[in-house]
Amino acid sequence: MTQTAGRKAREDADIESSSERYQRRFRGPVGRWFLDLQRRLTLACLEGLPAGSAILDVGGGHAQVTPALVDAGYAVTVAGSDPSCGRLLEPWTGAGKCRFEVADFLALPYKNHAFDAVICYRILAHSVNWTGLIAELCRVSRHRVIIDFPARRSVNALSRPLFDLKRSVEGVTTRRFALYGRGQMARAFENAGFRVTAEHPQFLLPMVLYRLTGAAGLGQALETPARVLGLTQAFGSPVILRADRVVGSA
Repeated sequence: MTQTAGRKAREDADIESSSERYQRRFRGPVGRWFLDLQRRLTLACLEGLPAGSAILDVGGGHAQVTPALVDAGYAVTVAGSDPSCGRLLEPWTGAGKCRFEVADFLALPYKNHAFDAVICYRILAHSVNWTGLIAELCRVSRHRVIIDFPARRSVNALSRPLFDLKRSVEGVTTRRFALYGRGQMARAFENAGFRVTAEHPQFLLPMVLYRLTGAAGLGQALETPARVLGLTQAFGSPVILRADRVVGSA
């Protein structure tokens, strides 16, 4: 969050999530496991949209899903809050495979319904105006919005005592984050003319524990039965959420 005298706070959490320091959190087998699951769930949430559909990735300078979207044949625009947020995307923007544009996330410079779908990851956890952000994501989407958020009904209830452990594993850039209820999210989307149609919690146990062990195989061994038993669906986090525009909504 950035705020200067006389100016409103800005949504700029992507400055950190688009940095090389942040990218290092996802290196190694555990990081690849995290990102592979995120990509698979993202593409599943986009099913039904034809190749060539216009996708806006808000805060996507982390380059975690843009390559998969490009490979799937979508026309991708990434919005970043600062020019520095485009650095990790240069292999794709430089080759003309996607576009990067600087934008105010609370006042996106696009017309209503300008994109077939809008994705926003790694922003809600540190948002300064989360309802305003969701309303703006919905405004520029014709069909679908996909976000991720840390769920309140999860082991994130232990986030305060685990925070020092998380900081020691992930480094000094780790920040405290907001937690959200699923009903809270559903109401925000309803207010914007959208309906939540899918929720995909990613992990039952805190991601920091898997980073601490560095063993993706152990994580998969623990998470697979939790997913089969429905525990991840009920109590997992972070949640990837899909919301679709209600027919007839403005």
